[in-house]
Amino acid sequence: MAKIIGILGGMGPEATAELFLRIIRATPAEKDQDHLRIIIDNNPQIPDRTTAIMNMGPSPLPELISTGLNLERAGVDFIIIPCNTAHYYYDSLIKELHVPVLNMLRLTAEKVSRLYPGADNLGLLATDGTIMSGIYSMEMKKFGLNILAPAGKAQKKVMEAIYRHIKIGNLAEGRRIILNIGEKLIDEGADLLICGCTEVSLVLKEGDLQRPVIDPLQILAETAVEMARRPD
Repeated sequence: MAKIIGILGGMGPEATAELFLRIIRATPAEKDQDHLRIIIDNNPQIPDRTTAIMNMGPSPLPELISTGLNLERAGVDFIIIPCNTAHYYYDSLIKELHVPVLNMLRLTAEKVSRLYPGADNLGLLATDGTIMSGIYSMEMKKFGLNILAPAGKAQKKVMEAIYRHIKIGNLAEGRRIILNIGEKLIDEGADLLICGCTEVSLVLKEGDLQRPVIDPLQILAETAVEMARRPD
């Protein structure tokens, strides 16, 4: 019997819905009954992760734990989290839960090192919290990979795209900004681009830029399907 997937979501709701849709599309199925059982707790009351990391707001950890425990009570076999920045709290979260939690950043680092052995500099399009915390750098350094992030006004533009456009549904303007900053990172030496925020995953796809685009949300979806369908 296939395992039950739990999605600890709400960060933001559209990224959560996108992950659900990608799991459906990644599942080999000829009829409804071939699909996987997925339980979603879309909790938009989880405090903003970047604000917390920058010591400007409450920690999301208590709500992350509460939501994870709620998924456990619902009967999930493992949990996935469609929010890059939330992985700053990954180690603290898993100490309070009793089912496995997939680490999207770790999965991404492993895949990049395997599929792109010649890539050294990885352009990261992410929130201030993700960049300042160094959570991607820590995972990538294990494979000798370097993170190249936007600086100054360019990073402010990324935050504008995420918070003032994509999160409120203005995907077209958010996409325009993200593409522009992605091109700047390529000019600065990025060998590939990482969608380091699930909102970025909504607007940036493979083929949009002159370098490969790595989407952790897609990697998470495919890994979740594989794990759920894998026999014990």
